[in-house]
Amino acid sequence: MSGEEILALIADLPSRGHSRISFVNADSLNLSHRLPLFRTALTRCDFLLNDGIGVELAARLRGRHFPENLNGTDFIVRVLSLAADREWRVFLYGGRPGVAESAADALSRRIPGLTVVGTANGYEAAEVAAEVAAADADLVVVGLGQPLQELWLDANLHLTHCTLGIGGGAFLDFSAGRISRAPGWMNTFGLEWLFRLSREPQRLWRRYLLGNPLFLWRAWRLRAYDNA
Repeated sequence: MSGEEILALIADLPSRGHSRISFVNADSLNLSHRLPLFRTALTRCDFLLNDGIGVELAARLRGRHFPENLNGTDFIVRVLSLAADREWRVFLYGGRPGVAESAADALSRRIPGLTVVGTANGYEAAEVAAEVAAADADLVVVGLGQPLQELWLDANLHLTHCTLGIGGGAFLDFSAGRISRAPGWMNTFGLEWLFRLSREPQRLWRRYLLGNPLFLWRAWRLRAYDNA
């Protein structure tokens, strides 16, 4: 589906529901291959969105195509713009101490009408769901990284009473200016992973240089199921 089609569905979500959005890329699906609890959490998401060139190539191997690259850093801004239009109350959870607050300030300046009713850093865990509920939030963005954010949403979203929970990855860090974004053309073509690898090669080389080929090999093997 296109981003606009998904936003239209989000706009019509029932206020008593607890819907979830997660973004998956090649690394996400490699993780899900070896972590059954993460895989289960992903299958329970209401919106599982494609992020990056890896899943696009995997789709093409099976004769399919995504209308657009829905990376989380850009698409969450679109969801928050919708939230501002609908007067939804937003809670930001994740990142180092101070990151969520900085992200709230930056996003409030960027998105007119956005209402952020609370923040919590990623090192707080025990009472965050209760904090979100007490803030009467409609939407919570959880930036704990995968798989932790999906596992947290799977276990806690219903306790927050939020209509929508989003697994945000590094969205809060990007929004706060703690991590630099890739150039726009790299995001358009799903190549943000290459930019991040160039910035943090020692930490990310295994994820991308080994993980991406492994993911594509698994995707290639899946073609047999299409022809079965």
